[in-house]
Amino acid sequence: MSQLQDLMRKNFIDYASYSILDRAIPDLRDGMKPVQRRILHTLFDMHDGRYHKVANVVGETMKLHPHGDAAIGDALVVLANKDYFIDKQGNFGSLLSGHPAAAPRYIECRLTPLALETIFNEDLTEFRPSYDGRNREPIAFPAKLPIALMLGSEGIAVGMATRILPHNLVELWEAQIAILHGEEIELEPDFPQGGIADVSEYDDGRGKVEIRARLRSPDPKRIVITELAYSTTTESLIASIETAVQKGRVKVATIHDYTTDRVEIELVLSRGATAKEVIPQLYAYTDCSVSVTSSIVLIRDRRPVQLSATAVLHELTENLREQIRAELEWEKKQLLERKHWLTLEALFVEHKIYRRIETAETDRAVRKEVKDGMREHADQLVRPLVDDDITSLLGLRIRRISAYDKAKNRGEIEDIDGKLVEVATKLEHLTRTVIETIEGFIERFGADYPRRTMTQSFDAIDKKVVSQQSIKLYYDRKTGFFGSSVKADKPTLSVGEYDLILGIASDGSYRI
Repeated sequence: MSQLQDLMRKNFIDYASYSILDRAIPDLRDGMKPVQRRILHTLFDMHDGRYHKVANVVGETMKLHPHGDAAIGDALVVLANKDYFIDKQGNFGSLLSGHPAAAPRYIECRLTPLALETIFNEDLTEFRPSYDGRNREPIAFPAKLPIALMLGSEGIAVGMATRILPHNLVELWEAQIAILHGEEIELEPDFPQGGIADVSEYDDGRGKVEIRARLRSPDPKRIVITELAYSTTTESLIASIETAVQKGRVKVATIHDYTTDRVEIELVLSRGATAKEVIPQLYAYTDCSVSVTSSIVLIRDRRPVQLSATAVLHELTENLREQIRAELEWEKKQLLERKHWLTLEALFVEHKIYRRIETAETDRAVRKEVKDGMREHADQLVRPLVDDDITSLLGLRIRRISAYDKAKNRGEIEDIDGKLVEVATKLEHLTRTVIETIEGFIERFGADYPRRTMTQSFDAIDKKVVSQQSIKLYYDRKTGFFGSSVKADKPTLSVGEYDLILGIASDGSYRI
């Protein structure tokens, strides 16, 4: 038994750690779960500007993801339907109706311009071996977007769960600019289905949000649903309305679903009912109104942490700042390396150092002559000469030396000096650089991501007030029984499900 306890203890910890860190909870840095990161990395490797069969993408991703093709395909469809990173072609299902996507062999996808510009940078990405050691995968993307908040996410792991509500991308960018200016921010979720949300209890991502479908009434006998509440579909909404009608809670005679790429569900009301009366009933008894709880749990430094929405955005803004700093430092390094090589080439050719190697008989002697020749001009070099530099100089072809253009070399060095000044200015005024970067994103992509959910406060609907008098109560004088299941010719009372009945007997006793 002790061996079994030790085995279970070890295996349970391993499984719990795996499900939390490598499966169910997204990473704070790029806001993605491992399967999403592997899908996007695969799409980036396959990227040639054209669409790829989803079946091919799934197959390539399986080289990195140790689970089945169905899990990868489902994750790809969900990510594509968020309309941020994957440009889709074909039937990817419907977020509105809940219809599934076509088989992976019939649909195609590729990366969006937003993804290509803001997620990938192989020079600054840390990689690790894949599960079988044959390939490599990114540990986290150097993303420039607040992905954790803009995508939203749900996941259930051992002993914990996360539910991050989606937010509007443009509003997140504007909030990041406010953070960089040192201003206070307030975040509100934005849902892809639209609807109307009361965020008064959102509590910065630690509370709940009530979302209602958008209803309009063309006339007193009809109600048209044009937007859904988050986490619902037209099918689930219609099913909830039918259930409420069967229970006598909502006065609807017929339901017509005209939904295409926009929601349009027409409700024809029962005789004697009006839209003013039925709309509160729909919010009270159907999926026209849902309450969603938010709990932001993310992986930070290989540990799960619970954060508020503004705390997440502050950290992501600081990550963006460091990301842009790293990119500028990398650009500076590459420019200096290019300037160093151009200077080496100029000295090697203009001072005819290559002629010193004509009398050298061994490789060692050749390299020594080059090194001695360069030593006289060491003060003109960008950095000290190393063996790799000598190897590169010795690799110059005679044609390259004979066609050397001094003016072109000087012009390219001047261009590099100008770019180095620009990079230094950006690094010196890093906050301004980050703000300008975000403003550039808003200018290029902001029009594609308008707010879809309207926020407003609304009063809670009291079900006791809107309940119908639909329960018939009967009294049998012979047996003395009283209730909704008693057989009698005519009902004695019509009551609602929340009404209280006071019964008084002839002896003065009573019962509620």
